[in-house]
Amino acid sequence: MIQLAEVLSGKKKVALGGHIRPDGDCVGSCMGLYLYLKEQYPTLQTDVYLETIPESFHILKDTQIIRHRIMDEQCYDLFICLDCGDSKRLGFSEPLFESAKETLCIDHHVSNPSFADYNYIEPDASSTSELVFRLLDKEKISLSCAESLYMGIAHDTGVFQYSCTSPETMEAAAELLRKGVDASALIERTFYEKTYVQTQILGKALLESMLVLDKQCIISYVTAKELRFFEAKPADLEGIVSQLRYTSGTEVAMFLYELEFQVFKVSLRSKSRVDVSRVAQYFGGGGHVRAAGLTMKGTVHDVITNVLEQIALQLEKTA
Repeated sequence: MIQLAEVLSGKKKVALGGHIRPDGDCVGSCMGLYLYLKEQYPTLQTDVYLETIPESFHILKDTQIIRHRIMDEQCYDLFICLDCGDSKRLGFSEPLFESAKETLCIDHHVSNPSFADYNYIEPDASSTSELVFRLLDKEKISLSCAESLYMGIAHDTGVFQYSCTSPETMEAAAELLRKGVDASALIERTFYEKTYVQTQILGKALLESMLVLDKQCIISYVTAKELRFFEAKPADLEGIVSQLRYTSGTEVAMFLYELEFQVFKVSLRSKSRVDVSRVAQYFGGGGHVRAAGLTMKGTVHDVITNVLEQIALQLEKTA
């Protein structure tokens, strides 16, 4: 495991960045590390680069400092990439990663090729937030830092329900709770609470879902036209695929939404028999054994058919 103090030695300017369409773990790990560096390395210039985050995540301290675009052409001594399987997933902040003097990647995606100068990649970890927790001096973690990391762990484990939740995950969560984290309020606000728009589009996705592959796979999708009708953003679709996954008797859940004309973001979740990371990687995506994603061009029916072929191959082998 890398030593954070050694990587930071001699650095004056550090940037933190996460993947496009940031989720709970991405935001939690970025903000948790940012708050720790701000508190323990006060002379270090630390900037965070992320796309717009869900409104509920602003419950975390200092989220107003997040930069949503490159504001000037500065070269950082170190760029820390969090929860990102490859540099392309950084989106708008990738040029800063490429121009940085040194780079560090902290991630738990099995598809990560260790693309930075320093890499802390643990595919078996529940979340990147758990990995950040392991790197920090536990005695120096503040309440605000603990809140960010706890949120990240809770989101990527489905509030400690998914198979990625290990004894070490629960021990990390317990340590963060001891810092004074109000877990109930944090989880209610950022994980369970939905806006009216989110509730509407979730209802539509569930109502129009389909069972295929002998009812072993459940699918739903939302078109760009429907997103405009509901005045919904991609962040409003968070959690739909997980809700589909709860359907009794199914092994795999697939949810698609249209990013632009005939370009679909596909989210996959599985229970025990299908490695959805293999499916995603086949089409240039990535992720974890039980949760993965990809982007594919074509009509919605073409995309569904192509992805189902790869899911069916695994289901046949495990029948």
